[in-house]
Amino acid sequence: MRILLVGAGGVGTAFAKIAARRSFVDHLVVGDIDAGRAATAASAFSADAVGVALDASDAAGVEALLREHAIDALMNAADPRFVMPLFDAALAAGTHYVDMAMSLSKPHPERPYEECGVKLGDDQFAKAEAWEAAGKLALVGMGVEPGLSDVFARYAADNIFDSIDEVGIRDGANLVVAGYDFAPSFSIWTTIEECLNPPVIWEEGRGWFTTAPFSEPEVFDFPEGIGPVECVNVEHEEVLLVPRWVECRRATFKYGLGDEFIDVLKTLHKLGLDSTAPVRVRDQQVSPRDVVAACLPDPATLGDKMTGKTCAGTWVTGTGKDGHPHETYLYHVVDNEWSMAEVRLAGRGLADGGEPGRRPRAGGRRHLERRRGPRPRGVRLGPVPRPAHRVRLALGAPRRVSAGARRQRVAASASATTSRPSWRRSSPITSGGRKRTTFP
Repeated sequence: MRILLVGAGGVGTAFAKIAARRSFVDHLVVGDIDAGRAATAASAFSADAVGVALDASDAAGVEALLREHAIDALMNAADPRFVMPLFDAALAAGTHYVDMAMSLSKPHPERPYEECGVKLGDDQFAKAEAWEAAGKLALVGMGVEPGLSDVFARYAADNIFDSIDEVGIRDGANLVVAGYDFAPSFSIWTTIEECLNPPVIWEEGRGWFTTAPFSEPEVFDFPEGIGPVECVNVEHEEVLLVPRWVECRRATFKYGLGDEFIDVLKTLHKLGLDSTAPVRVRDQQVSPRDVVAACLPDPATLGDKMTGKTCAGTWVTGTGKDGHPHETYLYHVVDNEWSMAEVRLAGRGLADGGEPGRRPRAGGRRHLERRRGPRPRGVRLGPVPRPAHRVRLALGAPRRVSAGARRQRVAASASATTSRPSWRRSSPITSGGRKRTTFP
């Protein structure tokens, strides 16, 4: 298979290294706005791989590159603002397509925190018939979040539950970035987009609707040492995807951002620095959001400076196959130090399929389950005590909670049994950062 990889940041470079260990990849072309970065990522695949300067917003230019190199599949590892030109270019060139985030949303012009405007993925779904007519496959939102999280929902529906009350994606971490007061571990452009947009919720009988950013806080107890983290509603693709194929009464996405990170985002919004509309500075037109991104460290350079774990998972509640109330958290945990070691080894000539060493329990997909009694719908957790101690994280500082609040755990009890589903261990393609991208 001949692949065009668009985007040579942290995720794109990791993809190139892992592709070198996959026998089905015959040739890799890497395109990035920075030709030098594209060449570096390409060299991680092989000496024959090609790195080129590419404007991902130029659909005609991307289409020409796809045809020039007889590409079979376009892998989009760029910011979601480039989804549609890349998506259209692949269709025009007759190329299969994979991305890890979907086309952008637009808030409702009059009721942004109550009704949906243009939803995530609407522009792509509108072209589904054209893709079918062309006989080509577009796998959209196919990363970890969205992607693996949606697969977890499907697995739970098929194998664990007779009926589902809620599918709730919950994401949290205890990452620490050494040497920085504030250093998001993934694209700040994307972070602003998804965190300040109105979050979407889906409910049976009501459909999709929106709420205010950072709404409905709850404490979620993440596994493998991460612990309790306060999570809030954030706009994300799973809420737009899961209800299309999985029968449930409610679908949500909540993310452990932390007070500090939320305060920074609110300040950016108040100052207008989250805007993508160009403003004049002397004789130049610049986007405020691009300026913010330029002032922060490149997330692709932070991997070796981060310690801790990230967890992405799908929390499902409902009635189990045995007829009893049941809840399950299917999750994926990655230890950043282990992941970076895997990436380094992937770049040392393991294209022959050799597997690097594994550190026990460093990463993998597991699930926690417990039977539960009925819980009245609409009941939320009480206020979370403000901590005297705060841990600075790459994604903000999540609140640590007291022993009393710890008993309000959402995910699973301390006595829950842990077992491994029969999936293979994941690759470190999203090492050290946010996991973006779904089953169609």
